Parts: sequence; structure tokens; C-alpha cells
Amino acid sequence: MMATLASPSSSCEPTTRIVDAGSAVKKAHYSPVVSLIAGGVAGAVEATATYPFEYAKTRLQLERKTVGSSANPLTMLLHTTRNDGFRSIYTGCSTLILGTTFKAAVRFLSFDSIRNTLADETGRLTPGRGILAGMIAGCAESVVAVTPTERIKTALIDDANSAVRRYHGGIHATRTIIREAGISEIYRGLVSTTLKQSATSAARMGSYNVLKDLCEQSNIPRNSAVTFATGAVAGVITVYVTQPFDTIKTKSQSARGASTIEACRMVFSESGIRGFWRGSSMRLARLVFSGGIVFTVYEKVALFLTR
Repeated sequence: MMATLASPSSSCEPTTRIVDAGSAVKKAHYSPVVSLIAGGVAGAVEATATYPFEYAKTRLQLERKTVGSSANPLTMLLHTTRNDGFRSIYTGCSTLILGTTFKAAVRFLSFDSIRNTLADETGRLTPGRGILAGMIAGCAESVVAVTPTERIKTALIDDANSAVRRYHGGIHATRTIIREAGISEIYRGLVSTTLKQSATSAARMGSYNVLKDLCEQSNIPRNSAVTFATGAVAGVITVYVTQPFDTIKTKSQSARGASTIEACRMVFSESGIRGFWRGSSMRLARLVFSGGIVFTVYEKVALFLTR
């Protein structure tokens, strides 16, 4: 009898491991509330820590290329800080932080929901499905959060660089723009922003999930350092794939404004084909840093909320 009991006990060990593995996969499928909160917190931390990079990138994309003008983002940041004070490089920051908190929450909520639908029985996504999930999430966050906040942020930075300032903060800028041109003006650049955001989210979320799966298959321990490095590499890939969309979006949403086609013509006439990658060094610095931050914070907050 004891031998009989021992045999089932022995044969149950592999089954127990399979159940545990399945539980681990299920834990990775966060609930919508967890995805929303963790994504929002990650977005707020990311935006606050990396805003100076975003400021420098936007300023470079908005400035016309002239003789004697510096294309070095660090020189521009130092020059701005020296002339206008340290707070000047955080112009439009509050708008972006609120927007990034909202858009990151929408992005992770959308991506996790789509991933749960498209994942196979082991909880994994194929590279193609990961890119598709990221693209859909990017479209959702563009319409819900990114386009309005990017429009206000870009207008504030562009206005701060003009001789006569019209706006006195994010709320004042929003009211002024709506009063003068209607609510649709807040959504100026929707097409270019959606193209940029869907491509960015597809590249970022898709590459992160591929790299994350490779780490798991290679038995690399899943800790904060590995998560940060994985997110940083995903950021590098994202920048060079999507930079032209970002440059066109910035031109479209400047204070004077332009359609997507007009923005393309302006960039090409002013700087040639290389102009579409103008500001990529600052965006690279920001996305490498932010990629590491946002995924690390997201995983930690989600893990804390599911304990």
C-alpha cells in the first residue's frame, strides 16, 4: 500500500511543477486595474526623470536651421539654462507628466488586454502578435491621451522660444487654443501623432516582449537590472525606427501649425532627408533611460499590487 501511495506521489511531482509554471504565467496576466495603476505610476516617474531630454529634442525640431545655430542638444540646454534659469528646461513639464501618466496607463491597459487575447497557451506572444498588440495600444493612447497633451506641450515650448509669450501655463494654453480655434485644434496633428505613437508602441512593446522571452529562454534571472537593460535596448530600437514620425508630428503641432504633408515638406526643404532624424540623439538618450525606467517601475508596481 505504501509503495502504491509512493508511486502516485512520485508521478505527481512533474504535474505539480506544471501547475506552478502555469500559475506563474497567469500571474504575468495582470488585471485591468493593476495594468492601469502600474502603467500610470510608471509613466509619471518616466516623464519627470526624462523631461529635459524631451525639451531639448522638441526645441531642436522646432528651430529653423541657420548659420551659426548649434545642433548640439547639450549646448542648447546649457544656453537655455544660463539665459532663462534651470526651470526653463521644464517648460510644459506639468502637461507632459499628466499626459504621460494617462497615456502610459492607457498603453499598458490596452497592451495587456490585447496580449491576454492573443497569447498562446503558455502565455507567450509571437513577435508578430507582439507588434500588432503594441500598434493597437499605440493607436488607443494617441486618440485618448497623447495628441492633446503633445499639442499643448509643443505649443508651450514653441511659445517660450518666441519674442512675445502668449501662454502662461498648460491650462491657460489649453483655454486659449480652444477659445481661438475650437476643440478640434487640440487634436491638430492627430494623423502624424497616431502614426508616430502606433509605430513607437509597436516597436517598443514588441521588441521588449521579444527580448524578455529571450531572457527567459536563456534562463537569465529576472531582476531590476535585467528589466532595465531590456527596456533600454527596446528604446534604442524604437528611436531609429520611428524618429521621422516624431519629427513630422512636432512640426505639425508647433505654435504656427502645419498639416502632415506640409510638415514633411518643411522638414525636407530646411534640412534634407537627414532632417527627419533631427533631435534623435536627445530622443535616444530619453528613450534609453525612460525605457529602462518605465518597464522596471511597471513590473515592480504590478508585482506589489498582485501580492
